[in-house]
Amino acid sequence: MKKNIFDPLFGPSDKGFDDFEQAIPLMSDEEEKKLTESGIPENLPILPLKNTVLFPGVVIPITVGRDKSLQLVKEAYESDKIIGIVTQKKADQEDPLPDDLFEVGTVAQILKLIKMPDGSKSIVIQGKSVFKVEEYTQTDPFLRAKIAGFKNIQDMEGLELDAAIRSVKETSSQIVSKSPNIPSEAEVAIKNINSPTFLLNFISSNLNISNADKQEILGLQKFSDRLKKVIDYLNNELQMLSLSEEIRTKVKSDIDDQQRDFYLRQQLKAIQEALGEDTEQQEVGKLRGKANKKKDAFPKNVWKAINKELDRLQRTPPQAPNHGVILNYVETLIDLPWNTFTEDKLDLKHAREILDEDHYGLEKVKKRIIEYLAVLKLKKDMKAPILCFYGPPGVGKTSLGKSIARAINREFSRFSLGGLRDEAEIRGHRRTYIGALPGRIIQNIRKTGSGNPVMMLDEIDKVGADFRGDPTSALLEVLDPEQNDSFQDNYLELEYDLSKVLFIATANSLETIPPALRDRMEIIRISGYTLEEKTEIAKKYLVPRQIEENGLNEEQITFAEEAIHSIIDGYTRESGVRNLNREIGSVCRNVASEIASEEIENRTIDSDAVIEILGKRKFFSDVVERTTVPGVSTGLAWTPYGGDILFIEASVAKGSGKINITGQLGDVMKESASLAVSYLKTMADDLKIPQEAFKSWDLHIHVPAGSVPKDGPSAGVALLSALASIFTQRKVKSTVAMTGEITLRGAVLPVGGIKEKVLAAKRAGIKQVLLPKKNEKDVDEIEQDIIKGLDFVYIDRMEDILGLVLEDKVIVEPNKKFISEKNGTKDN
Repeated sequence: MKKNIFDPLFGPSDKGFDDFEQAIPLMSDEEEKKLTESGIPENLPILPLKNTVLFPGVVIPITVGRDKSLQLVKEAYESDKIIGIVTQKKADQEDPLPDDLFEVGTVAQILKLIKMPDGSKSIVIQGKSVFKVEEYTQTDPFLRAKIAGFKNIQDMEGLELDAAIRSVKETSSQIVSKSPNIPSEAEVAIKNINSPTFLLNFISSNLNISNADKQEILGLQKFSDRLKKVIDYLNNELQMLSLSEEIRTKVKSDIDDQQRDFYLRQQLKAIQEALGEDTEQQEVGKLRGKANKKKDAFPKNVWKAINKELDRLQRTPPQAPNHGVILNYVETLIDLPWNTFTEDKLDLKHAREILDEDHYGLEKVKKRIIEYLAVLKLKKDMKAPILCFYGPPGVGKTSLGKSIARAINREFSRFSLGGLRDEAEIRGHRRTYIGALPGRIIQNIRKTGSGNPVMMLDEIDKVGADFRGDPTSALLEVLDPEQNDSFQDNYLELEYDLSKVLFIATANSLETIPPALRDRMEIIRISGYTLEEKTEIAKKYLVPRQIEENGLNEEQITFAEEAIHSIIDGYTRESGVRNLNREIGSVCRNVASEIASEEIENRTIDSDAVIEILGKRKFFSDVVERTTVPGVSTGLAWTPYGGDILFIEASVAKGSGKINITGQLGDVMKESASLAVSYLKTMADDLKIPQEAFKSWDLHIHVPAGSVPKDGPSAGVALLSALASIFTQRKVKSTVAMTGEITLRGAVLPVGGIKEKVLAAKRAGIKQVLLPKKNEKDVDEIEQDIIKGLDFVYIDRMEDILGLVLEDKVIVEPNKKFISEKNGTKDN
């Protein structure tokens, strides 16, 4: 329990004072004047006190234990017994220096010295007069200072003084009567003090306040100022005691073992309210102060909502269920950057340098960002574009967003939409729900502290939907430049302007993105990298990063270009560079292990070293081996992870003309196979294929990697080539790959994913690529260094295909194979 103001003198430990005049020297005005005006030297030894402030006329016992203090007391006691008492600013300072002491102190006389058994000394001292330290003249073996008198001004007299003193005595008497820890005799002692100055000094000395507050009273020269301070502290103490008594009376009848905790909380709350130190009120005050500092940044409707909710919060008890809800809501409104924006850095040259520094290639993306900055530079209020980076994994879509933010000097925020199934994750929960929160958009803007960040919506193609709603529907408003300037989060229930936010979405596939959402975004395609691009990326970014991450330096490990080529070609098969980064990391860790074990000092990585560290080559180009027999063609396929080559295998066996298709082919691909068979039947005479081949032989079509589902019309040309090969018994050229959709009328239609397919062909060692005529424009958009070494042939009719892809040599004459074999079941 908190001590009362008179506890230091009249507490339970002070027993045995039968004569209060012996315990408290009750001085008259003449005695006080004689004491304070007695001569004091200009240079005094200074005794620092830790927890006490000495006032003139007051007698206190203190224990002296510090070596410097013991020496000071000894010398002073043997001379004039006059010392200076100054209080320390911090009680935990064991060896205080002049800067650690207050400037105002009290001249004291040592009345009595008692030696204690533990070697310390106890002294009884009486304050004489107040002084101010002018300068310290000595620090060893103890402090000594030059002092100046500190004259107290008596600016009250007559009836005014008598009334004030009577008020002090009456308030003190009430405190003594209400406090259970102060003996009633203390009231008699206080009434018998006749000197107004000594009365204030005595009460000030025993107030239960901090040393800093007591020191403030000691340093006041005017009697009226000191009187006002003392009365304020006494009134505060009296109110606390009255309130404590009222609380005890109020709840005493209801207290039992189960209610004890409640009683203590109520008592604490009442005390805090009386002192104006209520925790909840302080919190509301801090929120108001924080809001007032940002007042100019809030729109009018937001400022009105903040004040309304703060008033509600002030009226709501902390125990109420909705107190936390209101508090969180107000904090969210205040923390949001309503009109706070980072200044765009519109230096186009600098932005280009940063983009080039962080990423190799990706010219189309960089060009679009520079265009945006250029327009923004000319038209300051331009709405931010909604971009979608679309491409296979590992090509730098996410890291590109960070570079864009750095290039234009904006905050960057990213969150993944993959697997998101709740519409409230985007638009927020209504505050009626327990644990309600704003949507992820508002949360991330609050986190960045800026109203115009670069916000990356990762994996937008992997958003799900269930009974809780469809998040893509909520994204329609977020990603619409015509609507998002008034986006309404369910939690905020206020409009928030998202038009300054630069949204960048990433996706591996556009197929799963709803058309309405896809239409709102500017799709920027990021294709896979070529061997040359991967080599440059490895040299400029991946190798230096892995060297640093594995604790190496450039003198300890060097990668030859042939080693990088070997890793790319033999140990990775991807459009991006993630696996390449991992394999380079494996090489670096191996070298780090050898250096750490002191086997080598440095190493140059060449092709042989790659094989030694990473093991045997993982990937081979098997195009040549697979197309050594009739019935096998090489197609080109697009996947969400980049382009790939696709082998179409066909074989025939004696039967009744059935067609068997395996390899997890979808309906569209099966229809392409049926189209190819129908076309070959109509062209059988021109291709010298006997009709018995279709009637008496079963056809089996298979596409390897049977565990992987496959579909789409772009394999039509490859299917036609494989079937023509098996029926004409002419092999498909091993250096040719193809893609394109076929029709029943013999037309070849354009397909998508041309760049990815071309890159896959180049990785597989293909020399010639057959493409639909209408895809020629797509090839023109591919950088020339990527397609260097590839021969492109454009076709628009199916009859042109067979002469280009089939070898002239016939392995077995079709008539001989399909007609003359009467008794065998020989097949291919």
